[in-house]
Amino acid sequence: MMFWDPIFITFKLALVTTAVLLFIAIPLAYWLAFTKSSFKPVMETLVSMPLVLPPTVLGFYFLMVFSPGNFFGSWLQNFLGIRFVFSFSGLVLGSVLYSLPFMVHPVQSGLTALPVSLREAAFVLGKTKWTTFFRVLLPNIKPALLTGIVLAFAHTIGEFGVVLMIGGNIPEKTRVASIAIYDEVESLHYAAANTYSIILFSVTFLILIFVYAVNGGYLKKFWK
Repeated sequence: MMFWDPIFITFKLALVTTAVLLFIAIPLAYWLAFTKSSFKPVMETLVSMPLVLPPTVLGFYFLMVFSPGNFFGSWLQNFLGIRFVFSFSGLVLGSVLYSLPFMVHPVQSGLTALPVSLREAAFVLGKTKWTTFFRVLLPNIKPALLTGIVLAFAHTIGEFGVVLMIGGNIPEKTRVASIAIYDEVESLHYAAANTYSIILFSVTFLILIFVYAVNGGYLKKFWK
């Protein structure tokens, strides 16, 4: 039997994660694109680690750090009332860090591809760095920004290892669609697993084809 809660939780998680990443990844991408700091290679490595690390490794360390059984996790729960382990907040935290490179890399590439004269002209006109960033640079990297948003959203939809480790498999709370598919297959309920899979496949396919169509200019040709 299929339940809709995992689908709802999955898309809720993807929306919240993408929104959080907009506030974190874009400033980070700006710093990585233009900084001359010797710390840049270290930060780029840390940002890119989720691309090569098994998701379960990241999930395991989240579980260890934020577990109420250790000092830091206990302090968060007892003094701040924050519990990341086996909660939706934990899913968001894990998803933000695991999807971070999918937002940072496209935006960073878009910023580094812009002509240097664009920034210099804004500075000559007396614009601050942040004014230049928001009113000059960002409007000129819309395709890269759209790509980052969509990749982060789509990647969050398909997460399994991280969300399972830190969020567990709690119905109506942390059980996302990818975990539901695994559970249904384990129970030999292939029809339900197929329904979940078709929904995720269809949504991610439509999202990605929309991005490629927009960035390739095909929608403009269609509208004309």
